[in-house]
This record gives sequence, structure tokens and C-alpha cells, in this order.
Amino acid sequence: MEGCTGKLLVATPGLLDDSFRRSVVLVLEHTDEGALGVVLDRPLDLDATSVLPQWQAHLSAPGRLFQGGPVARDTALALADVAGADAPLGVRPLDDRLGVVDLDAPPALVVDAVRGLRVFIGYAGWAAGQLDAEIETGGWFVVDHEPGDVFTSDPRGLWRRVLRRQPGDLALLSTAPDDVSLN
Repeated sequence: MEGCTGKLLVATPGLLDDSFRRSVVLVLEHTDEGALGVVLDRPLDLDATSVLPQWQAHLSAPGRLFQGGPVARDTALALADVAGADAPLGVRPLDDRLGVVDLDAPPALVVDAVRGLRVFIGYAGWAAGQLDAEIETGGWFVVDHEPGDVFTSDPRGLWRRVLRRQPGDLALLSTAPDDVSLN
């Protein structure tokens, strides 16, 4: 399987696991040893004040923490939109637009040089070969991300929007009902 680092995983309608049902995951790392990503469309009804108060004022709309996945729900990971600038101190670049933020860094080192910031609690993780197997058995569509995907102000509609912009039959899946038995 070709590496999925930097790609989006879009859950197929048949993926029923509650952690990933109708989700969109940004893959941060995919190697022979496994994969790691964050679920982009699961905002929590919780702001960062109680966990990372120094970052709350800098979060992109909707200004909430996000459930990044079912693994390590006691950890936080932040992504920043570093478009148009070199990654500032406190940000490790992932590509020419995205970087991982060191949440131990003072926000002043980061916030003036980024256009968006989102904090995820937990992450999605796969053991060696596990993600490849899930893709091969039809659990995920692998597509390119666009600049607005990670920092959308309407994260709950991301699954449909990402599918809708795909060519061919994938775009049709964006209209599938939540309960396919109703179809």
C-alpha cells in the first residue's frame, strides 16, 4: 500500500465502528510500523479552558476541543495552518500548509505566525499493516486534503463535503442516508 501520510481517510458508509462512523481522518504518519492520524469532524462540547487555558483564545472556530480518536484520550495534539510562512518556533511542519504544535511552547511563539489552530484530544492509531488491511477491505476511501478541511468552521458536515468534491461514484455517496437500510 502506498503511504497515506498527508491524506484524508474518509469512512465508507459500511464502516460502523462508532469511533469512525462517517468520519474524516487526516493521516499524520503512515509507515511500515503503523499509522497515526486525527479525526477532523468530531468537535467536543468542551473548550480548552480547563485543559489548555493558554491556547483557548487562539483556537479556530468553533473554538472547541476535538475528539482526535480513540487512542490516548488523556493526551492533546494540535495542528496549525502555517500557509504562506515558514513554520514558526514551536511548530513541526507536516507539509507546506500544516504543522504539529508543541503545546508546551508559549502561545506567543506560535499564534502570530499561523492562520488556524485546532487541538485534538486523543488520536487514531493503527498497528503495522492494520490501516492497509482496512483500506483493502473497503473501510476507507483515501483522498487528498484541501486547505480548509482541517480548520473548517463546520466540521460536522466535512464527511459529505469531502465526498461531494470527489469524482464519479464517490460524489454520489455524499447523499447516502445515515441509515442505509432506509434507502
